[in-house]
Amino acid sequence: MNRRRAAAPVVPPGPTAVAGGTAELLGDADRDGSWVLLVDGTPQSHVDLTDPTHLEFEYVRRMGHVLDLAAEEGRPLDVVHLGGGALTLPRYVAATRRGSRQRVVEVDERLTELVRSHLPLPRDARVRVRAADARAGLAALPAASADVVVGDVFAGARTPAHLTSIEYAREVHRVLRPGGTYAVNVADGPPLRFARGQVATLRAVFAVVCLLAEPGTMRGRRFGNLVAVASDAALPVAALVRRCAGDPMPGRVVEGAELDRFAGRARPVRDADAVASPEPPEGVFSR
Repeated sequence: MNRRRAAAPVVPPGPTAVAGGTAELLGDADRDGSWVLLVDGTPQSHVDLTDPTHLEFEYVRRMGHVLDLAAEEGRPLDVVHLGGGALTLPRYVAATRRGSRQRVVEVDERLTELVRSHLPLPRDARVRVRAADARAGLAALPAASADVVVGDVFAGARTPAHLTSIEYAREVHRVLRPGGTYAVNVADGPPLRFARGQVATLRAVFAVVCLLAEPGTMRGRRFGNLVAVASDAALPVAALVRRCAGDPMPGRVVEGAELDRFAGRARPVRDADAVASPEPPEGVFSR
């Protein structure tokens, strides 16, 4: 089915001060109706207003695969998004799983106002955005209230330390329904010490964990985004392998014994010793 539709012209507001720095909306010269949100020059989100099912960033596409496989095709889901950006994945879920109820926790209220003013959500999208720190917003949610929790939170270009610990992962687990799924963006580079610690942390809370990433990133050859997926139910690994292999930039899925080797001797991270994700090398995410 062709999901592209005409979008109202967007007039970008120019550099705008938000809580996280300076935000800009830039038109995508290669794709009509598409916009890139940058904060302090770092691309945060890509949105296609005419086709919200298009996911430009590779790691976001992998998160889309997780959402696609979280339940039978088209079934509405209750989804919690920690980190809002330009609301790319809420738009995707609203288009692919109509009737889904979605809650977004985004600390930067001015950024949300900018996005909603210039990149408005479809009128029928059931998306509620709350201005709060991701962990505080998560703690305020009822237990067993979400089918999927998506984590994609950055302060600048780093994931805050308090969103990397076993105590935080337990809060995610509490909010998920039995058998629910957590998908989180993990940004790291050689020697992948942070990513290994995140795998160990999730494994201490959830029964099943796998990791999705571009092979060079997975092998520690370059800085990039890995997607960790966790659940207490069996994950659709075979389907994820097929989807990731078919992406424009094919990805790998690591699980089981291979994930044991990846994690090595890494230990779960606790609040007392949590640190933010590594600072990316200069220019790695520049556009």
